[in-house]
Amino acid sequence: MTPAELDRLVTQIGEEILSRVGPADARPAPKKGEGLNLPDEICPGCVQRCAQTCARNTREIIAAGADRVSASEKLTKIDPSIAALIDHTILKPDATRADVVKVCREARQYNFASVCVNPYWVPLVRAELLGSPVKVCTVVGFPLGATSTEAKVAETVAALRSGAQEIDMVMNVGALRSGDHEAVKTDIQQVVKVAHEARAIVKVILETALLNDNEKAVACTLCKLAGADFVKTSTGFSTGGATAHDVALMRSVVGPEMGVKASGGIRTLQDLQNMAAAGASRIGASASVKIVEATAA
Repeated sequence: MTPAELDRLVTQIGEEILSRVGPADARPAPKKGEGLNLPDEICPGCVQRCAQTCARNTREIIAAGADRVSASEKLTKIDPSIAALIDHTILKPDATRADVVKVCREARQYNFASVCVNPYWVPLVRAELLGSPVKVCTVVGFPLGATSTEAKVAETVAALRSGAQEIDMVMNVGALRSGDHEAVKTDIQQVVKVAHEARAIVKVILETALLNDNEKAVACTLCKLAGADFVKTSTGFSTGGATAHDVALMRSVVGPEMGVKASGGIRTLQDLQNMAAAGASRIGASASVKIVEATAA
């Protein structure tokens, strides 16, 4: 095609488009704004960019025919401070390799605090998260906590060797309820010792649904004396999950020196916010993507 032919083609295309949208003097004058930020036409009073901060309008734009929507790297449609609270969790017994890989990719995308999996999957998670700030988390003595201390220590050592950076161990609930406080403390202390030697942290799962408030307070005290880094509400496999009451109680006992993780039944952004307001510094959830995407709505 010669330059003259190209010029004629461009002119024809321009004339065709103009004929469809009407004459220039009949078209409204351009509104002031940046990109999609035209509040008078879209959302009166809005000063945000749709693609980055308004999921509803972005969906409407795509429905109108857009194949792609541009977004600035400086703005993100989710709240990163919410994502940073979450241990993205997949502990169901029938989880497949593909399920675990999907969770890891979501964690990298949203910058969750960690991916928490059963010990078998730790090597895979370590490989999938390589080069990412997302931590590798696994469970020990899960979900009952009634295995021996020796078994928990061996499980912890194996997990650390495979690449785990955070250990969520289940406390011996039966021993606590029997008043065997020294046994509970020693159980936690031995796991903490090998984890800290590998520069990993330990979160102790109390299974609060099985304890009264006095037992929860005693459990938190024993965890603190044993040198644990966090206390955690639940496995998600017992009779109940996290409650704001339990989180507030746990925080009042351990003070600001330890972390408090709320886990079990946290499915919405409101659930997370309630737990954070009660004192939780980490959230365990499998509905993590739904939660963080709700911050953009």
